[in-house]
Amino acid sequence: MSDHYSVTARFTQAILEAAQRHGVEVESSLRTALTQGVRVPMVQQEALWTLLANASQDPLTALRVGTDLQAGHLDIVGMLLLSCDNLGDALEVLTEYAPIVSDNARFEVVPDASGVVLRYLPDYTVCVDQRVEAALGCVVCLARWMTNGRFTPREVHFTHAPRSDVSAYEALLGCPVRFGQTFHGVAISAAELGRGLIQAGQTMHAHLRTLADDMLASLPQGGLSPQVQQLIRKNPRWGKERIADELGMSGRHLNRKLAAEAISFKGLREALLYEMAMQGLRAGQSVVTVGDKLGFSDENAFSRAFRRWNGVTPAQFARGT
Repeated sequence: MSDHYSVTARFTQAILEAAQRHGVEVESSLRTALTQGVRVPMVQQEALWTLLANASQDPLTALRVGTDLQAGHLDIVGMLLLSCDNLGDALEVLTEYAPIVSDNARFEVVPDASGVVLRYLPDYTVCVDQRVEAALGCVVCLARWMTNGRFTPREVHFTHAPRSDVSAYEALLGCPVRFGQTFHGVAISAAELGRGLIQAGQTMHAHLRTLADDMLASLPQGGLSPQVQQLIRKNPRWGKERIADELGMSGRHLNRKLAAEAISFKGLREALLYEMAMQGLRAGQSVVTVGDKLGFSDENAFSRAFRRWNGVTPAQFARGT
């Protein structure tokens, strides 16, 4: 357990209420500890998860808890998600600001041949399988709700073995579920990324993002990757050495720090450039303009990179949006 990590009180309260709905008795001392302050030490939420895992007779309780979670349980991150224009933008918000909710787990978006995979990268050791199932259950159901029921993931991946019949998982998540995989995540088709959300609002989004930036910066144990992501988004032309210099370290040190978070600078930068490229093309910007903004030497270089990420050229992608 890691007593220097923390989680928002609202999220913890949602887990507490879910545990009680499922018949788990929580001692008054723990209930009090879980509802004090703006953030709750992770060790206390781990105690709650341990209690939930040991007391429940249903192996899918954690997944059911996740599917019950709503945007409001994610505090300002949930509000930010609701104010995005489309699902692709919401994934970007989630990867950047998820540490506000819980600062020992993060998400990353990795392009694949059919779209993207939203990978979940937890850094905890207590009730790992249950908490991963809750997190991905929350992602799937929240995305479905935000798109007015239209979102359907390609499949959900877990690295662990199933804790119940696979068909039961698939009935709750509404898609194929694969176990024993190399990563935890939700595979999403390219066509889903442009789905509009039911409460999009650019003015509110900009205000919320400013508040979230301040909250993210205030986390005492925030990882390095969110800082790197912010710098890349603001300065997509910058390479590793320039980013490292801005953070007051060498490129080699930056690589080591990111490796400790199970990520590489190259992979992180390419994933972000792909997201930004899709956003620009969907917004009607020309291939030349998007490629130039992202720092490619010419249109051909941008087209080669985009084809590697998506399987089609940026012009083909733009025609299909």
